[in-house]
Amino acid sequence: MEGKTRYNHAMRLLTQKQELFIAEYLIDGNGKRAAISAGYSPRTADKQASQLLDHPRIAAKIGAKLLKRMDRLEITADRVLQELAKLAFYDPGALLESDGSMKQIKDIDDVTRMAVAGLEVTELFEGTGDQKHAYGLCKKIKLADKGQNLERLGKHLKLFTDKAEITGADGGPIVHEIRGMKAVRDALYGKE
Repeated sequence: MEGKTRYNHAMRLLTQKQELFIAEYLIDGNGKRAAISAGYSPRTADKQASQLLDHPRIAAKIGAKLLKRMDRLEITADRVLQELAKLAFYDPGALLESDGSMKQIKDIDDVTRMAVAGLEVTELFEGTGDQKHAYGLCKKIKLADKGQNLERLGKHLKLFTDKAEITGADGGPIVHEIRGMKAVRDALYGKE
């Protein structure tokens, strides 16, 4: 118990400036901005941020607060992957009525509606002055990038690799031993 008390006491031994850095860093993860907001010189803020983030007590406190936030928000790897999958596999056709017109946003299913990244509606007019009148709407929808989200899922599943992993027998390392120049020549050109 004494060790735990000593650990908790050591965790509290941060300066007010360091505590402010932690609070600011948790806003957006920007170390330089957090260092400046905590009162460190803008000229050396990058270096200060790097040193502060490497400080064991600060790193531990940031980690603990991030875990607490993730628990509170129920952010899990499964939930993130489920949401990515929705963005990767939505059907853009679900945005349209059978006649090709756009559905009302309230009539679009939850998964497809989640894929809507932006919506712009412009009223169209014709005529001028007293003759000016609205004759329709131009609706533009920006959708989540299916390709980008498929790539994210593929990377998670290790479907795309930038390097090859080669292993020896039973998944162990490859052992290759060459002794002397004759062995090198034999390996390259075959035995004489």
